[in-house]
Amino acid sequence: MQADEIRAKGRKLIAWMGMAIDATSRLWMAGVVSARRDRGLADRLLHQVRACCQTRHALLICTDGWAPYPKSIMRAFRDKVKKTAGRGRACLEVWPDLCIATVIKRTQKKRVVEVTRKVTVGMLEKAEHLLHMTVGCTQFNTSLIERFNGTMRERLASLTRKCRHAAQRLEVLEAGMYLIGCTYNFCFPHHELRKPKHFGYACTPAMAAGLTDHIWTVREVLTYKIAPAPWVEPKRPGRSRKQALSDPMEPRRPRGRPRKHPLPDPTLPKRPRGRPRKLA
Repeated sequence: MQADEIRAKGRKLIAWMGMAIDATSRLWMAGVVSARRDRGLADRLLHQVRACCQTRHALLICTDGWAPYPKSIMRAFRDKVKKTAGRGRACLEVWPDLCIATVIKRTQKKRVVEVTRKVTVGMLEKAEHLLHMTVGCTQFNTSLIERFNGTMRERLASLTRKCRHAAQRLEVLEAGMYLIGCTYNFCFPHHELRKPKHFGYACTPAMAAGLTDHIWTVREVLTYKIAPAPWVEPKRPGRSRKQALSDPMEPRRPRGRPRKHPLPDPTLPKRPRGRPRKLA
């Protein structure tokens, strides 16, 4: 998996778009839009990627040299592990087969003159093994996500440079991102996937990932009905009432602190109060 960002300039607006793509199937996995390029952008992006990788536990992620990426990836890809028996809180552990590769490019006069590749998290042998399992990749790089960013700039008018239709709101930019991303996944065959080393026929990224078995039309994408999320009853303010009524014959549990001295027996005569009378 590869991740990167796009800087979009609008009308009195600077927006950042985080993107993630699967290197094997070229599937666009996640995308977020934010007004700032900070840790929150990376966290939101990686949590979407984590939702797409529920069945995987061995993963190689290639990113650029942006500092928030490694910690955001480790926060997203961790599970609860109960180490002690009995009561207690489970600790969060990062996936043992998670590898993070960082690719840093140094430019000079708008040309790349040096590329530094290193494994930030994980073992080098494990990262190279996952790299060889990825079809079409021979070394750690971010070229696939950069090529997808170029496709996104070409098809989304708000991302073109020096234009008269720049974005004014983040919501419009986000809606356009999802429209272009969905049509990229389902409607347009990928040029690289039709080569003999991949599939050898017209294939979309969604077909390569096993999400569908045919090439969709744009009309089919726009008219596809998604089932709504299951309804969950909202919590009412105040104390929650018990669902099951208690047995009226069962004695109630005493409330408050327990008494230090037991209550006197009602069958015994009461002790006279006050001073005893003097007999004449």
